[in-house]
Amino acid sequence: MQLIINGQTKDVDVEAEMPLLWVLRDVLNLTGTKFGCGVSACGACTVLVDGVAMRSCSVPASSVAGASITTIEAQTMPDTLQSRVQAAWIAHQVPQCGYCQSGQIMAAVALLSENQAPSDADIDAAMSNICRCGTYGRVRAAIHSLKTV
Repeated sequence: MQLIINGQTKDVDVEAEMPLLWVLRDVLNLTGTKFGCGVSACGACTVLVDGVAMRSCSVPASSVAGASITTIEAQTMPDTLQSRVQAAWIAHQVPQCGYCQSGQIMAAVALLSENQAPSDADIDAAMSNICRCGTYGRVRAAIHSLKTV
C-alpha cells in the first residue's frame, strides 16, 4: 500500500490491519512517534491524519492509505505551525521526561490548526494526552503563547 508520510509517498508491504504506529516505527524507522499504552489511552502515539490528531496505535495502516499523515519528524521543516509549537514547548519548559512530548506537540498542532485562540477549556478538551510528569499547566501556557487572535 502507499502511505503519504510528511509529504512523501512511501510504499509499504505490510498486513492491512497492522497499526500505523508499527508501520511508522518498525517499517519506516520514524521513531519519534512513541508507543505508550497500545489502547489509544495515553496519546504518546499521536500523529495527524489529514490534519486530525489520531492515536496511531489503534489505526490500521490500510485505513489511512492515501491520506496525508504527519509525524513529529515533520517538525524540522522551518516556519511551520509544528516547529512554532516545538519552540513554545522549549520556551515554556514543557518537557520533563519528554516521552509523551511528540504526541503532545502533534495534538497541540491539531488544536491550533482549528482554533487559533483556544480557551483553557478548549485546551483541556483537546489535549487528552497523559503526561505522567504533570506538565499540563506548562502545556496550556505554551499553547496560549501561540494564539494568533
